Amino acid sequence: MKPRLIRWLVGTLLTCLMAIPALALEAEFRTNQGIFTIKLLPDKAPQTVSNFVRYARESFYDGTIFHRIIRDFMIQGGGYDQRIRKKPTYPPVPNESDNGLSNLRGTVAMARTRDPDSATSQFYINVVDNPHLDGQPQRPGYTVFGRVVAGMDVVDRIANLPTRAWGQFRNLPVDPVVIEQVILKDD
Repeated sequence: MKPRLIRWLVGTLLTCLMAIPALALEAEFRTNQGIFTIKLLPDKAPQTVSNFVRYARESFYDGTIFHRIIRDFMIQGGGYDQRIRKKPTYPPVPNESDNGLSNLRGTVAMARTRDPDSATSQFYINVVDNPHLDGQPQRPGYTVFGRVVAGMDVVDRIANLPTRAWGQFRNLPVDPVVIEQVILKDD
């Protein structure tokens, strides 16, 4: 079997096992910079939302940092602890960027490598419209799976913090931005 097909089958199985409720979920992010809430969109990105919910239910994101902040672009987190150590993840989920959603201001999408099917735990929040990150007919994009519904001012505050280069990181906040807790809520 081809690796992409195997990933798709694994992702489909995970979606079935997670049994996401029909109602959309919300995830409240409590950070050391304030609180913001995202609405998850399981009807548009079921495997991606299932993946995110699994990490959140296991408290994976608690104590992680936003390690990449680029003013007038996005903020990225969900992969490193406060000592800037990469956290171990589950296998990647299939790319669902062909779901009709666009990387607009306030949307939440999965970070990945050049491999379209490489997203694991890291996500980013668009602080401006970034349609160049959307999928094209011959080029998968970045899967949007939620949107900020409260606290965009907190996201904007984070996006405007000073950053520095450190090791492999080019846009690490000078002072850590910690995700203290992610709380899942029914809509």
